[in-house]
Amino acid sequence: MDPATLIGVLVALVIVVVANVLEGGDPMALLLFPPMLLVFGVTLLISFAGGTVADGKRAFNGLKRAFTGGGQSPADLVPPIVTLAEKARRDGLLSLEDSLKDLDDPFLVRALTLAIDGTDPEELREILEAEIDAQRSEDKQAAKFFTAAGGYAPTIGIVGTVMGLVHVLEQLANPEELGHLIAGAFVATLWGVMSANVVFLPIAARLKRLGELEVERMELIVEGISALQAGSNPRIVAQRLRSRLPVEQREEAA
Repeated sequence: MDPATLIGVLVALVIVVVANVLEGGDPMALLLFPPMLLVFGVTLLISFAGGTVADGKRAFNGLKRAFTGGGQSPADLVPPIVTLAEKARRDGLLSLEDSLKDLDDPFLVRALTLAIDGTDPEELREILEAEIDAQRSEDKQAAKFFTAAGGYAPTIGIVGTVMGLVHVLEQLANPEELGHLIAGAFVATLWGVMSANVVFLPIAARLKRLGELEVERMELIVEGISALQAGSNPRIVAQRLRSRLPVEQREEAA
């Protein structure tokens, strides 16, 4: 688990509360249920309305992934793929069948299984690249949901503020209530802007990043299995895979 999103969002919210207290405000004055319900409820529903039910399910799964998932480095894959290449060069591709149970990456298992089954190299690459495209599309859709929510939330907050000000105008005969009502009206705008920039957009960015890392791992696997299937020298396989990594990850891969 990579807690970056959880830490970032929670600490940001704590800082907002602390800043409010330092300015002499009451934190409970910000926790008003009606504006929070309006901003979060309507924002999520209209984001859902812009897609399909399947998109909503992907977004829900993406939300869990954003807070509990971890982005595994592609560098982790280099040593096991090189080990497989050494065994394949020494004993042949069929000898790798016993190694499948020791692999914990589902995409690597599928790719290696296709190679062991004798799939044509070009066809194998086409199959794996099609799966990468499907994964990229799914990750993009989950991130798109929260990007849309980040765009809608401030406007919904303004709608909430206008609704509150309408109520304020209804109470002009009671001047003693106006201060409290006006303050409450602007809480909706606060939650609209804050939810967009502290919650929805960071989650969208997190999902995009996790998707990028996953695709990088999958592309590395495609290159590794292609080299393995071609019977390349394990040292060349290692160098070929490390050359695809960012500089700071190459020592880790070695």
